[in-house]
Amino acid sequence: MREHAASGVTRRRLMGGAAAGTLALLGSPLAARAQNVGLGARAPFPLIRSGVPAAVIIDSEADTAVGHVATRFAEDIGRVCGTAARVSKGYRSAPSAVAVIIGVLGQSRLIDGLVDAGKIDVSDLAGVWEAFRRIVVDHPAKGIERALVIVGSDRRGAVFGTYDVSEQIGVSPWHWFADVPVTRRRDVSISATPVRDQPKVRYRGFFINDEAPCLSSWAEKTFGGFNAAMYAHVFELLLRLKGNYLWPAMWAPRAFAADDPQNMILADEMGVVMGNSHHEPMLRAQDEWHRNPEGGVTGGRWDYTTNADNLREFWRGGIARMMSKGNGGRYESVVTIGMRGDGDEAMAEGTAIPLLEQIVTDQRAIIAQVTGQRADKTPQVWALYKEVQDYYDHGMQVPDDVILLFADDNWGQIRRLPDPTAKPRSGGYGVYYHFDYVGVPRNYKWLNTNQIEKVWQQMDLAWQRDARAMWIVNVGDIKPMEYLLSFFLTMAWNPEAMTPQALAAYPARWAAATFGPEQAEAIAAMMTAYSQYAARRKPELIDQDSFPLGDVTPRALDGGVFGALVGEWDALERRMLATRARLRPEQHDAYDQLLA
Repeated sequence: MREHAASGVTRRRLMGGAAAGTLALLGSPLAARAQNVGLGARAPFPLIRSGVPAAVIIDSEADTAVGHVATRFAEDIGRVCGTAARVSKGYRSAPSAVAVIIGVLGQSRLIDGLVDAGKIDVSDLAGVWEAFRRIVVDHPAKGIERALVIVGSDRRGAVFGTYDVSEQIGVSPWHWFADVPVTRRRDVSISATPVRDQPKVRYRGFFINDEAPCLSSWAEKTFGGFNAAMYAHVFELLLRLKGNYLWPAMWAPRAFAADDPQNMILADEMGVVMGNSHHEPMLRAQDEWHRNPEGGVTGGRWDYTTNADNLREFWRGGIARMMSKGNGGRYESVVTIGMRGDGDEAMAEGTAIPLLEQIVTDQRAIIAQVTGQRADKTPQVWALYKEVQDYYDHGMQVPDDVILLFADDNWGQIRRLPDPTAKPRSGGYGVYYHFDYVGVPRNYKWLNTNQIEKVWQQMDLAWQRDARAMWIVNVGDIKPMEYLLSFFLTMAWNPEAMTPQALAAYPARWAAATFGPEQAEAIAAMMTAYSQYAARRKPELIDQDSFPLGDVTPRALDGGVFGALVGEWDALERRMLATRARLRPEQHDAYDQLLA
């Protein structure tokens, strides 16, 4: 990681070049998943002509998430052609005869007007979760000759449909976090072939964990802490990767909603569903218990047998905060239920299943009381992590509407999946997976030591066994898990599209989308070789007895298994440096962060 990236001073350099052809659907990993619905050949839509961008039009009363993505999309166009698009509210102020119209079906006068006029058919979006359709329309309104219309079935559908175009025109989801540069073009067109897409896994996201000292130091230095200014970039990254769900950083002394009240407000405005980690129930960060008067500061223990009144009042505050949006609204959330020991430790030995079932019953009663609705109207998840799975295995039950979140063993092997013979649950099942871990018997958190092939094998198995309601992965500091996180959320969007052939092609497609096609194959081969070498033994687990040495000579480290492994790493480093030398200088920052 370059210091400028670690400090947040990202240099968004634009690659020069006179390339000015038509961009149809680029072969990026995300765009390739879209389901194209052909209606015959039509001229592509001119998003940028001779350096002049199309206008971006939204409703004057557009949802805040639509407003945010429209602004980011206009900036993305500016990254490509040098001039940001103008965002207009309504047709009258549109400055161009070509426009991109973004809206939500049933909530947008612009979109509903096109439907009523018979100019678009989006009937297959009604009531669908996070779906979008992209259509080119001639003469959508007076003064507009052609429009690229992005219709969301809901607000996140509109967001995902818009960021899908951003990626097609060459703006990487990692343009900010990894300084991936954007190729300058004066002419960019989008295929007029209609596109419809939607996710297969309902909640898709990541968990920022074990974030000290790297991410925490950077956040303090750059933003003054884990506040809305910092989380704005995290939320944007999540949405650009077509994720929708976040467990925020939680190592003490961090508490997402308490540290900066704007955190949850901004998440909701941008369209992000918030939760808390597997051991932080009822939308309360664990650190809040130790800083609030109703918690441990006054001597109360995190123990339901002796301090139930305090705990219930503490949890009530989390649900009340979710309902504090005003006008009868709520901040969109998935509520973690259940209970572990204080500080992500196991409950006291001998904890009885009836007690834990009573805890869940009481938590759901709080949810119903505070929201004024049945508890099953609020999405909830019970994480079967570590010893909590033992309770489930021994017969503990939770209501059918609760998502059962199975977990891996912290090292990439999912411990349990739904019984194929079990009756379906209305809440469904999910998986909590790890790319990073702090705990017994050893930590691993400084380097990426995971393979996408292993991730695919485990998550494909989860998909086949009906764990489809939630996929969330522990990514530690986010960096250096960029490649893995891209793969995880790509697969979560459509697990069925990630076939063995697509898996084999993914490294080269990711490299081409990130660094261009010229060095894609070389970079892909290095990414795969690195993950194979690193997965042999995580660095934190290596000691003097890990690999046999050669003869006991002054050059012993050059022989035996250990010497052979060192030779492979040396050869990989030479390949990495040789490829770097063939890249343009403006690509070096991203290359150093993602590969070097």
